Amino acid sequence: MNKFGAHAFVWIGAWDTAAGNHAIQQAGKHGFDFIEIPLLNPAAFDVPSHTATLKQAGISATYSLVLPKGHQMSIYPEKARTFLLGALDTIQSAEGDYLCGCIAYELGFLTGKPPSVQERATVVEVLRDLAGEAARRGIRLGLEACNRYETYLYNTLEDTRQTILAVGSDTLKLHADTYHMNIEEEGFAKPIRATADVLDYIHMSESHRGLVGSGTVNWDQVWATLTEINYQGYLVLESFAAINPDLQAATCLWRPPNQSSEVLAREGLAFLKAGATRAGLGF
Repeated sequence: MNKFGAHAFVWIGAWDTAAGNHAIQQAGKHGFDFIEIPLLNPAAFDVPSHTATLKQAGISATYSLVLPKGHQMSIYPEKARTFLLGALDTIQSAEGDYLCGCIAYELGFLTGKPPSVQERATVVEVLRDLAGEAARRGIRLGLEACNRYETYLYNTLEDTRQTILAVGSDTLKLHADTYHMNIEEEGFAKPIRATADVLDYIHMSESHRGLVGSGTVNWDQVWATLTEINYQGYLVLESFAAINPDLQAATCLWRPPNQSSEVLAREGLAFLKAGATRAGLGF
């Protein structure tokens, strides 16, 4: 059965102990099954406090990250590997089992050229090693496809799928995002259908990053195709009510949201559940 989660940026702009616990509590209050935690600084993550708050809220957590500056995997593979191993250790300590997002690249890092064969080969090598380390810790991985303005490495679901197949580990899956798909893909049905064998995690995000259902994403097509492929993975509301300065610069989110966190969470979850119900998708 599908589970509905929410990215912490629905409520907070940066993660620290107090803000993180607030987001966890809000996710539980609004009826989400889990919260996606932005693990941007694994070494500073307050494992005891957040683990206790998750249990009190009655929800679980997945974790996502963006490689920090100077850690582009295709150029600095060892630095990326070291950072990601630290993230896996933190997640294991927090009894987590999922790490996804921009695990192979920095946001906003562009070379002015398409990815080279060698760059992709380097990523495959590092991710293969990382998948083995993750499996030993009982953690699954998701590699996200992101639009051309934020990365040059992986823009489409099929490009990302090819690297996942090259890695050859059941531990590594595909992380899709409807916001990025709305920019890069030929509709929603074709790419979802073509990558169903590895698709496991989806950011349900509107074309303007605000309230889902109020933009240009073709949600009827999304739901129909997810039902067609019998999708059983994670569904995560990703609406940005607040964002940290570094991520704001990388994603070019210059305007404040026109809806509060309360509205984004309450109406967003209702919209997603209504769509899944109409499509006959279990949750």
